[in-house]
Amino acid sequence: MILAARPKTLPAAIVPVLLGAALGIEARVFDLAPVMFCLIFALLIQIGTNYANDYFDFVKGADTPDRIGPLRAVAGGLVKPRQMFWAMTVVFALAFAVGCGLIYYGGWWLLAVGIVSIICGIAYTGGPYPLGYNGFGDILVFIFFGIVAVMFTFFVQSGYFSLESFWVSLSAGGLITNILVVNNYRDVEQDARADKKTLVVRFGRSFALRHYQANLLLALVAPIILWQSGMAVWVFLPLIIWPFSLRLSRGLRIARSGSEFNKLLAQTAGFLLGYGVLFSVGIALA
Repeated sequence: MILAARPKTLPAAIVPVLLGAALGIEARVFDLAPVMFCLIFALLIQIGTNYANDYFDFVKGADTPDRIGPLRAVAGGLVKPRQMFWAMTVVFALAFAVGCGLIYYGGWWLLAVGIVSIICGIAYTGGPYPLGYNGFGDILVFIFFGIVAVMFTFFVQSGYFSLESFWVSLSAGGLITNILVVNNYRDVEQDARADKKTLVVRFGRSFALRHYQANLLLALVAPIILWQSGMAVWVFLPLIIWPFSLRLSRGLRIARSGSEFNKLLAQTAGFLLGYGVLFSVGIALA
């Protein structure tokens, strides 16, 4: 089950909460308890979604023995489909329970946000209209792991939404989406055979490369806007690792083998984590 949780992708759950917490520190409203609730909830949603993806991709035939990506637990015979289904159910149930703890900090309407998050985690690859199979996966990831995660982490500390948290959420959402872009770029032929119409399948690898590059550029926007709004130059800390983004972009353009794509996937997640930590420190110091 640890393999199926896809540990290398978990920065997608961690970074938005770090950024929301840093914004809370900068605004002098930081509150550790709701931040921890957000972090655990985000991790459980990420793991539950990964379990759902492992299960439903096997059921729908998207994961096959000729897969060039990392071994999937169900398709590889490591976990039985029924076991994965119940693991997914338990994790999402735990996410719901943890999310209920946030009602105290943000009101009962957060219950709806939590339920929608869980539904979308399942609907990403499951249900009668799986979003990931119809080109909406990137949008879903951008909204929930970027905008929602950052802005609501700040909200449960402060009681209000800020324009700063919105701009920060866009940078996080773009870099998190890039993890999915690499994954779908690698699997484009196999996804096409399984009728999984990702954006790469619909519009081609050239589009996916531009999408990836645009998301990298989007991460430059938030530091500039925060600096122009009056925050100190510390917000430019993530620029320390920015030259590495050029290497990532080139890596996606020239990658051909499964090992090259899998290495790039790990590097993309690592860049997200490095950016998120440096940007969080910069915001907190600003």
